[in-house]
Amino acid sequence: MIIESFLSFFLSFTVAHSLSIMPWSLDLVPLPPCALLGGPPLSGLLWTVLLLFLWYCYRVGSDPPSHSGMLKSGSGRSSFSRSSSRSPVDPRHSAPKASAAITMETVEEEEGTESYLTPVLSHAPFPTEAATESRKLYRALQEYAKRYSWAGMGRIHKGLRNQARINDRPSIQKPHLFYLPDVPSIPFFPRDAHRHDIEVLEASYPIILAEFQAMYQRGIDTKLGWNPSKSHVLISQGQTVFPLYNAGVCVASNCRACPCTYRTLLSLRTFISSNSLGSAGFWLLGPGATLGGSYGPTNTRLRCHLGLQTPARCELVVGGEPQCWSEGHCLLVDDSFLHTISHNGGAEDGPRVIFSVDLWHPNVAAAERQALDYIFAPE
Repeated sequence: MIIESFLSFFLSFTVAHSLSIMPWSLDLVPLPPCALLGGPPLSGLLWTVLLLFLWYCYRVGSDPPSHSGMLKSGSGRSSFSRSSSRSPVDPRHSAPKASAAITMETVEEEEGTESYLTPVLSHAPFPTEAATESRKLYRALQEYAKRYSWAGMGRIHKGLRNQARINDRPSIQKPHLFYLPDVPSIPFFPRDAHRHDIEVLEASYPIILAEFQAMYQRGIDTKLGWNPSKSHVLISQGQTVFPLYNAGVCVASNCRACPCTYRTLLSLRTFISSNSLGSAGFWLLGPGATLGGSYGPTNTRLRCHLGLQTPARCELVVGGEPQCWSEGHCLLVDDSFLHTISHNGGAEDGPRVIFSVDLWHPNVAAAERQALDYIFAPE
């Protein structure tokens, strides 16, 4: 009350001065001596600043704490707490007894309030229809969460639970290994989605093409690092690959054969180089070959195709949308959509050649990328 009275007096005095009702002087303010410090009285200005600071501390201490960042107690979400917490447990949400089913921390879906950054925490059995691969991936997610955190794992968690339903449904987009929900998806993405990496690849087009031609002239042989997409498939009958990265593993001998291309890969910001979802290399498709409809393994990546040699009668159809490659330019493709590739040219046209690089989907958060690197670590 003393502080409030003084502040009222001080403010009234200041207003009166501003209206020129009375002259301003610090001597007119009744400042008591500073007896607690055992010295002479403080100057009027310093004593006024001290009282204002005390008033500020009083106001801050008396304000109730804000609860805007806390989770609602009635919702299916809850803040993460250790097993040794002494907080009372609601019997309606108590964990079930141990069973053969894998238990996993889940978030009850609330329409319009779901967030992939919400901490994942409740006890629900893992779907019994889930495949062995999905259970293996979830165990890897549990190990990651123990080492780091569940924060930001909401979408990965949800995707693992729903993977069995994704595989069973008829759809134009159906990744067979892992589907990350709530990710905007279209068959072909604009250049702005990965402008930096596309500009780097297109600027390096001449040197990438030169290294490919030098390597191609030595012949196509598995002993030289070529990897046919099917056993004993010749280039005139199908697709052949010269990988620099294969399922997240660097092919050292092939990278040494193309040093400038390898350095270009390392300069890309979003290249998937640390997990089995990412690959990079030269892809050749022989004349007359058609690769039937197939789905990629995940929607967390985009495939970037840099055209090196693109005959006129080559076509890529993704999600029902046709596109053609162009030499020196990139296409961003979401290969989790149903896609077909065809080369309808003749033998005189030669193979279609692209440099393919797997990049992160732009809507996959940094925490999710780190978790996916751990879950899909190369074996």
